[in-house]
Amino acid sequence: MSDVILQARNVWKVFGKGANGLPGDPGAWDAAALRRQGGVVGVQNATFDVRRGESFVIMGLSGSGKSTLLRCMTGLYPVSGGNVILDGVDLSRASRDALVALRRQKVGMVFQSFALLPHLTALDNVAFPLQVTGVPRAARRERAAKVLALVGLNGLEGRFPSQMSGGQQQRVGIARSLIADPAVWFLDEPFSALDPLIRREMQDEFMRLQSQLQKSIVFVTHDLEEAVRLGDRIVIMAEGRILQIGTPEDVIMNPATDYVRRFVSGMPKSRVVRVGRIMQDASNAPEPTVATIAASATLSEVLPRLLQSSGPVPVADADGRIVGTVDRNEVVAWL
Repeated sequence: MSDVILQARNVWKVFGKGANGLPGDPGAWDAAALRRQGGVVGVQNATFDVRRGESFVIMGLSGSGKSTLLRCMTGLYPVSGGNVILDGVDLSRASRDALVALRRQKVGMVFQSFALLPHLTALDNVAFPLQVTGVPRAARRERAAKVLALVGLNGLEGRFPSQMSGGQQQRVGIARSLIADPAVWFLDEPFSALDPLIRREMQDEFMRLQSQLQKSIVFVTHDLEEAVRLGDRIVIMAEGRILQIGTPEDVIMNPATDYVRRFVSGMPKSRVVRVGRIMQDASNAPEPTVATIAASATLSEVLPRLLQSSGPVPVADADGRIVGTVDRNEVVAWL
């Protein structure tokens, strides 16, 4: 099985005059020319892969094309040029019925609007996608109860949306998007309508779910801090173009353009740089009795521990092997 779940190749989305049936190779299209002809270019020449089990975050300011790109990736928008291949299905060639079946069976979607049905309980809101596909009532409600428990809402199955907080409603929306066990989970600014405290709690919940479920995720946000916190890789977009793709550390430490450099300039490096990037070799590692720190931890996460140490602290990889050391002077130099 390929480790790639979704592929985008030279994807364009043009609205308005001449938006469909554009001639020639999409890789050679010119955005300025399309605009002169009356088109509105939402996405231009986007190419990337999303790996299985990866949290792939698309970010940019309002109007950057990030949500338009997500809708192309789910088949909600037909692409004007290029190809989107989702779990082996080329969306640009699939029939309408095939796209509907794909979204029901392989795609989970969460949007900024909770879009809960007000006359249904939390349990029946979550079960609704299975009702549409004809799953018997008892089976779908049993599955819905399990997914509600997964997102921490057991005991609230009988509440209506009007009886729930914003964070609880969003958890119901998340549960509903997961009930069919989708191959790819798409989230379009799902937490932006929440207040900062609840938003942070929902980010924690998202990270907990991902550690447990290991879903292939495409997450759209305009918030750099959220992108850095949640993404394995980040896409930076502006004016419909992809400017850079990389790990949060890559993007912050090595911005590809002046725009990206300005965009990320306010993010403290200590919240992005990992211990593994600055550690020394393991030759001077303390005895194994000394507690280790993780190579994957950020500098800000380990700084309190290091400030209390007088010498090098051993660094361990994900399997617990000692792979290096780090001391407080090395960390402070990055702050």
